Amino acid sequence: MVTGAASTWLDEIKWDENGLVPAIVQEADSGDVLMFAWMNRESLQRTAEIGEAVFWSRSRGKLWHKGEESGHIQTVREIRIDCDNDVVLLKVEQRGAIACHTGRHSCFFKRHLAEGVWQTVDPVLKTPGEIYK
Repeated sequence: MVTGAASTWLDEIKWDENGLVPAIVQEADSGDVLMFAWMNRESLQRTAEIGEAVFWSRSRGKLWHKGEESGHIQTVREIRIDCDNDVVLLKVEQRGAIACHTGRHSCFFKRHLAEGVWQTVDPVLKTPGEIYK
């Protein structure tokens, strides 16, 4: 995992007014976009140090190690930033094939149809009740 001098690579990120940066999580092998979350400086540094995805939970107001409750850990293969340095891309190996709290592979499981409705297109692999005890 990338470590290096924390005062350089983390300083290159354009953090928003709340000290956050959007993070897109992509499955390294399939290319599937699994989820979107927020990261702060500490979560991004921690992710680089341990090689597993750590985010900032805005609703809980604390660091959130992905999979800490569900066991669906995301092993980080690459950390990238976009051309403006204001979006992080994590390329991960998803443990357990489930990234979404709804029990699906991806959080992006609804597709827009021409009729102006959203259709659920991906199955639940495990119910939330089976995941979170």
